[in-house]
Amino acid sequence: MPLDFDPLAAIAEHSSGLAMAAEGNLEEPVEGCPGWRVGDLVRHLTEVHWFWATIVEELLQEPPPEARRPAPAADVDLLQTFRAGAARLVAVLGAADPGAPCWTWAPAQQDVAFVIRHQVQEAAVHHWDAARAAGIPISIDPQEAADAVDEFLTFSVSSEADPADPPRPALGGRLVLSCTDWDAAWTVQDGSAPGTLVHRPGAEAGAPLLRARASDLLLWLYRRVDLPAPDPGLASRMRDLCFTD
Repeated sequence: MPLDFDPLAAIAEHSSGLAMAAEGNLEEPVEGCPGWRVGDLVRHLTEVHWFWATIVEELLQEPPPEARRPAPAADVDLLQTFRAGAARLVAVLGAADPGAPCWTWAPAQQDVAFVIRHQVQEAAVHHWDAARAAGIPISIDPQEAADAVDEFLTFSVSSEADPADPPRPALGGRLVLSCTDWDAAWTVQDGSAPGTLVHRPGAEAGAPLLRARASDLLLWLYRRVDLPAPDPGLASRMRDLCFTD
C-alpha cells in the first residue's frame, strides 16, 4: 500500500500528542500495557526513538550494543528527553535514503523505509495509550491507520517469512478486515506452513467480516480494543497469531 501521507509529520504529531497527554499524568496506569504507568510508556518510547535513530543514522547492520544505550532519564527530565529524542528520530529519518540497507527485526525488509513506515504506528498506538490514560479522546487518522493495518498484516503476524516459535494454532479459516472510514479491506487466511497467515487486499465473498473504523481495526490487532466479531473463535485465533509484545 503506497503512503499517501507524510509519515514523518505523523510521527512528529503523535509524539507531540503523547507528550502533551503525559504532562501531569506520569503515574497513571496504561491500560494497554499491564503493569506500566505513563512514565514507563514514555521511557519505553524514548528508548525506541534512540534505538532506531541510531540504526538509521549509522546504517547499522545489527542492533547497537546494549552498552551504548543512554541511561534512563529521571522523571523530572523525562518529557524533555522524550521530546528531544522524537525530534532527533524525525530529523534522522528525514535525512536518510529510504532505500538504504539497515538492520530491522523484519526478515523480509531490511531498509530505512521499513523503519519510517513502522514508526508511524509505534507512535500512533502509544499516543492512543497515553491519551486514554489521561482521559483524552483520540482517533488515529483513517489513512494512517489503514496503512498501519496493512503493514501489521505483512510483518507482525506469524508468516512463512517469520513464523512464530513455537508454532501457534492455525487460523482454521478466512477472516476479512474491512475499514468503514477508508477504502481498504484485507482477507486473511492460513499460510502453507502450519500456524502461519497470508493476506491479500480486498474482501473475499463469503468470509466472516470484521468491519470497523481503520483506527479500531489497528487497535484491535494490538489488543487495545475489542470488536464484535462474526466468528469469535476465528477472531481470537487471528489475534493469537499476531506479534504485539
